[in-house]
Amino acid sequence: MDTIKSIKDLLQESGAHRYGGEPVSQLEHALQCAHLAESEQAPDELIVAAMLHDLGHMLHDLGDDATQQGADDKHQYRALHLLKRSFGDAVLEPIRLHVDAKRYLCRVDAAYYDALTSASKASLALQGNAFSAEDARRFIMQPFARDAARLRTWDDRAKTPGAPTPDLAHFATIMARCVL
Repeated sequence: MDTIKSIKDLLQESGAHRYGGEPVSQLEHALQCAHLAESEQAPDELIVAAMLHDLGHMLHDLGDDATQQGADDKHQYRALHLLKRSFGDAVLEPIRLHVDAKRYLCRVDAAYYDALTSASKASLALQGNAFSAEDARRFIMQPFARDAARLRTWDDRAKTPGAPTPDLAHFATIMARCVL
């Protein structure tokens, strides 16, 4: 339960920061993403992954605009050390793979890239651009890759200013159900 308190504290303290070049805060993005997952009846672990997938953005000192400064903050890895104490692979792996899921989706769905925001396209360039056909094939064969691709689609849609969502306490209850 210390992990959940730490997560809540981090989201309450740093969640008001802007989510990269998007028109929402980190907390708004996290809540929207988790809400989209819950609305599609995702399992609890995937809802938690959706809630926490960008926690790594709040765990570095590169500022709110790392992408605009030309830096890939490797956020998909930064929170894993904190989360692995309490959550299993069904939460951790979609988080770890969600950046590669964007690269995968850009390879397999031409319309996907066109729908990305300019900020997401900029981060994609820093993250290595679309996968090759072979890299895409290898990616999707990994355990939890399909979950990461689902998370990625929610991630891309969770950027609407003022969108109504359940609050952090609601998703903390779901997190508690997923603690090992």
